[in-house]
Amino acid sequence: MAIATPPRDFGFGSDEEMLRDLARKFLDEQLPIEKLRDLVARDHTAVYERGEPTHWDPDLWKQMGELGWNGLAAPEAAGGVGFKMAGIAALVEELGRHAVPSPFLATLNASFALRAADSEAARATLVRIVDGASASLAITDAKGNWEPGACDVTARDAGDAGVVLSGRAHFVQDAFKADLLVTTAQARDELLLCIVPVDAAGLSLTQDHIHDLTRDQASVRFDEVRVPASSIASRDAAAVLERAWPALLVAVAADLCGTSEWQLQTTVEYARNRKQFDHPLGFFQAVKHPLVNAMIAIDRARSLLYHAACCIDQERDDAPTAARMAKSAASDAGAFISDRSVQLHGGIGFTWECDVHLFFKRSLHNQALYGDGAHQRRKLADLLIGPV
Repeated sequence: MAIATPPRDFGFGSDEEMLRDLARKFLDEQLPIEKLRDLVARDHTAVYERGEPTHWDPDLWKQMGELGWNGLAAPEAAGGVGFKMAGIAALVEELGRHAVPSPFLATLNASFALRAADSEAARATLVRIVDGASASLAITDAKGNWEPGACDVTARDAGDAGVVLSGRAHFVQDAFKADLLVTTAQARDELLLCIVPVDAAGLSLTQDHIHDLTRDQASVRFDEVRVPASSIASRDAAAVLERAWPALLVAVAADLCGTSEWQLQTTVEYARNRKQFDHPLGFFQAVKHPLVNAMIAIDRARSLLYHAACCIDQERDDAPTAARMAKSAASDAGAFISDRSVQLHGGIGFTWECDVHLFFKRSLHNQALYGDGAHQRRKLADLLIGPV
């Protein structure tokens, strides 16, 4: 049993600090809020009314790859860095703080699953991701069950040719930006983890209509899609996803902390400069107190986030518990500051002229992704006191 004591700094050292600062500087320069607004909100009717995929900047994604970010979660054996989860969490926080529209989070989570599979097929796919390929997990059923093992895709044995997939995977993140899908498929007595290119014969995408303009989401239909044996990453996908789950939750919690911090700082600045009754808005207690409460909630979530990242880095047995605590706190903090940021911006808070709504919608999506705060607390109760 792992009994290592987490260090006081959560293992966040100079390398992790350097990565965070580089990411902040890079994104400040390459994706200022004006560019983000022009990129995702300029033609929002194309997404909301015509159902077109959301806009993003492939060149920015390429630059992120050139910085080596794609390889952070990949082990050195696959050409990656094998970076600490504490550092990856700091990077994802910056991505959330800038609401970066890219397949990075989806690719990162697919990488965690492949790393947990630790098979020849998984390592070969991680090499492709390190080289710039994007990926996404297709592991969720029609009911939106985020837990490992939920699957509406079946696999028929095709002998030496591998398997043939049929069925649908739902709530697939950034599927229209992905090159590869990492999907679960139920065989007779096995749950497979398969790697499928998005351009495979028989595979089709149907876009979901979501409010978040910084990403897309789709359901994936597998119509007799052939997967060779060399593309089966694991024959025990449930166990693989259980091992990867803490990292997935921590990554989404980090993005939530980033979007929450942006909303808090932006709202504080607005309250400092906007005057009402000859006083700045921040003069009034009805404005001060919610902002202080939001700051406390975000700091609490961030503390739990880095504790969970440290537990993953140290391979502690309580990493699943710590990760669910982090996701629960980050979801709740995101919900609170999103509500307050819109309200405290007054009548402009949810208009297209105000950028708050972009982060509000990204936060709302992240809150539900892999289970909201209430869901995480229910799972925590099962872990700590046992199922009722």
